[in-house]
Amino acid sequence: MNAVLPSPGRELLAKGAETMSRAFDQALSMTEMAARQAEALRPRPPRLPSLTPFLGRNPLALWHDTVEYATDATQRAILFWDTMRRAGNTFVEHEKEGCPPVLVFEWEMLVDGRTLPRRCNYALVRIKPPAGTRATDPKMRPFIIIDPRAGHGAGIGGFKSDSQVGVALRRGHPVYFVIFFRDPEPGQTILDITEAERVFLRKVHELHPDAPKPVVIGNCQGGWAVMMLGASDPELMGPLVLNGAPLSYWAGEKGRNPMRYMGGLAGGSWPAALLADLGNGKFDGANLVLNFEALSPGNTWFRKYWNLYEKADFEPERFLEFERWWGGYFLMNREEIRWIVENLFIGDRFARGEISAGPNRNGATFNMRAIKSPIIVFASAGDNITPPGQALRWIADVYRDEKEIRRLGQTIVYMVHDEIGHLGIFVSGKVANREHTEIANTLEMIEAVAPGLYEMRITDTEGSGVNTGFQVELVGRTIADIRAISGEAENEAFPAVAKVSAANQTLYDLFVSPAIRQMTTEQVAELRRQLHPLRARRYLVSDQNPAMAPVAAAAERVRAMRAPAAPDNPWLALERSWGESVESVIDSWRDWRDAWTEASFHAVYGSLAAFGLAGVTAEEEAAQTADALADAAALRAALDRVAEGGYAEAVIRMMILLARARGGVRRSRLARSQAVLTGEAPFAEMTSAARQALIREQTLIVELAPEEALQALLQLLPAEADRRRALRTVEDVAGPDEELGEPALAMLQRIRAVLGRAA
Repeated sequence: MNAVLPSPGRELLAKGAETMSRAFDQALSMTEMAARQAEALRPRPPRLPSLTPFLGRNPLALWHDTVEYATDATQRAILFWDTMRRAGNTFVEHEKEGCPPVLVFEWEMLVDGRTLPRRCNYALVRIKPPAGTRATDPKMRPFIIIDPRAGHGAGIGGFKSDSQVGVALRRGHPVYFVIFFRDPEPGQTILDITEAERVFLRKVHELHPDAPKPVVIGNCQGGWAVMMLGASDPELMGPLVLNGAPLSYWAGEKGRNPMRYMGGLAGGSWPAALLADLGNGKFDGANLVLNFEALSPGNTWFRKYWNLYEKADFEPERFLEFERWWGGYFLMNREEIRWIVENLFIGDRFARGEISAGPNRNGATFNMRAIKSPIIVFASAGDNITPPGQALRWIADVYRDEKEIRRLGQTIVYMVHDEIGHLGIFVSGKVANREHTEIANTLEMIEAVAPGLYEMRITDTEGSGVNTGFQVELVGRTIADIRAISGEAENEAFPAVAKVSAANQTLYDLFVSPAIRQMTTEQVAELRRQLHPLRARRYLVSDQNPAMAPVAAAAERVRAMRAPAAPDNPWLALERSWGESVESVIDSWRDWRDAWTEASFHAVYGSLAAFGLAGVTAEEEAAQTADALADAAALRAALDRVAEGGYAEAVIRMMILLARARGGVRRSRLARSQAVLTGEAPFAEMTSAARQALIREQTLIVELAPEEALQALLQLLPAEADRRRALRTVEDVAGPDEELGEPALAMLQRIRAVLGRAA
C-alpha cells in the first residue's frame, strides 16, 4: 500500500502510526501508575503504641515509673524549648551578621567578586590549617570547593573538622573555598558567576605554579557550576569531583523522586518568576528550603524535633550546629533563578549542550564533551533531593557508549552509596572519613587510570575485629549500567513540560509580571521575606518573643537537678512507640501525595507528548551530527599513529591493553602505575598534561584497533633491551601472574609472545 501512496501520504501514515504507538505506551504507563497509586492508597493498619512494657508491673512500681517519667518528660520539654530558643537566637544573630559562611576553619579572602568588572556576590577564600596540624605544601595539588547556592549559605563542605576541607588539609593540600554573600549584586547573572569562578581558578594557578592543576569539588548545585567551568575552560581544571550534583533533572525512577514532577505540575518556570517579582526582583531561597523539607515531612517536620526532645541531654549541640547552616536563607536575582529553572530544572539543557556560554564566547555552548579532566561522581541511593539518576544520567546523554568515552580520552569514575541522605554526602563525618578520604587518595593516582567509565568500590578491610582500612577498586562499567541506575530519563513527558513552560512564561511576562512589578516595593518585599514560615517560626522561639523569657532560667534549674528516667521505664517505651506511629502517619500521607503527583504529571504531560508535543529539534540533530563528524576525524587521525612512538608509548599501550582485558583495577596497581609514570624515565621528565595526552592517545588507538595496537609493539620497541625493560616495567605494575585473573593473564601472555619472550 505504501508503494502506491504519494510521499506526503506515506509521511502522514508514518506519523499516525508513531502517534498511535506513543498513545499505547502512555496507556500502559498510566495503568502501571494506577497500580502503584492503589498500593499507596491501600489502608494500612495503624501503628498503635504498644502496651506490652506495662504488663506484669505491680501498681506501686507503675506509680513510681509514672512519677519518674513525668519528671523526666517535663525536664526534657524545658531543655527542648531552651534549645529551640538558642537556635532562634543563633538565627537572629546570623541574620544580623549578614549570614557569613559557617566554616569552622579560619580563612582569608583572596578575591572578592564584588570588585570584579562583572560584579557578583561570590568570593575566593584560602583556608588556614588549624593550629597543631601540618602546614600545607604549595607544590601539592590545590583543592577548590564550591558549595551549593540553593537557598542556603556557604560552608557546608567545611562546617566540621571531619569534612571535605578537613580531609584535604590533613593530607597537606592547599585548600580554597568559594563562598558567597546573602544578597546578590544588582543585575548579577549565572554567567557573571561563572566568569568570577574563572578568575578564582586563575588566581589559584598563580599561587601554585609548580603544583598540578587543582582539584575542583562541586557540592550539589555547585556541581553544575564546576561542569560549566570544565566545559568552557578545560585548560584550567584538574580532576573534577561532583557530590550529589543534579545534572540530569529529568532522570529518576517511577514511583520515586517526586520532586522532578513539581515544575511540570506548577506549569513551568513562571511560579519562580512570580516569587522573584513579589520579592522586588529577588527570589527568596527560603522557598527552595521549604520544598526540600516537604520531600520528607516525617523527618524534617517531626522526627528531627522529636529526636531533639528524646535526646535532650546530648543532642542539642549537634542540632544547633546544623541549624546554623540550615537556617541561613540567601537571595537570588530574578535572572538567576529563571536561568536555573529554565535551563536545568525544566529545560534539562546542559546535558544536551544547549546552554549558551555567553556573548563573549562567539555563540558557543557549554558542551560537556569538551571536558578533558577526570571526573568523579559521588551519589547515594538514599538521596531523594539528587537521586543517583539525576547525578549520573548525564553520562548516558552526553556519550553514545562507553567506547566513545575511551575514544575521547575521558575518565569518569562514579560511586553510589547505599543509604546516606543528600546532606549526609556533605556533612557526615563517617562519609568524610571513608568516601571522601578514599576519593582524595584516588585523585593522587587518577592520571594513571586509562580513560573509560568506572565504578569505584570501597570495601572495608578488617583485622582482629578492628577496622584497619579500606580496599578500593575501579571496576569497568558500561552506559547500559548508567541507564539501569538512572531510570526513566527518556520519557517524553518532560520535553512536553519544557514546551508548555515556555508558553506559560511568555504569557506571564506579557500580562502578569508588569503589573506585579509596579505594585511591589522593597519594603513590602522585605516584609514578605520576614514573614516567611521558615523565618517566622525561628523568630517566634527566639528571645525576641517575650513568652520565651522564662525558658533560659528554667533550663538552668533543670540542668542542676536533672533526673532522667531509667532506660527500662515503660513510659519511655510507650513514648518511642508513639513517636514512630506519628512519623508513620506523616509518611503515609507523603506516599499518597507522591503517588497522586506522579499520576497527575504523567496523565497531563504524557498525553501531550503522545500527540506530538515533544521530540528532537533540528538544532539537537545538527549538534549530534557535528559531534559525530568531529569524532570520526579524531578516530582517523589516531589510527594513522598506531605505529608511531617509542618506549613511552609502548609501556602505556601495554598497561591499557591489560586494564582493558581485566575490566577494572585495584588502587594498589594504580599506585604502582603512578610511581612509574612520575618517577621513572622518560615519564618523569614529562609534564602532567603531556602524560595525560599520551594516555588518551594510546587509549584511543587500543580502543579502535586492539589487534593492530598489540602487533605494532615491535615497531615501537625495535631494540631487544627496550623490549625487556618495557615488559619488566609492565609486569611489575601488573603484579604476580596468579593475581591477574584469566583475561588479564591471557593478554599478558600475548604481549610476551609478541615481544618474543614467553612466560
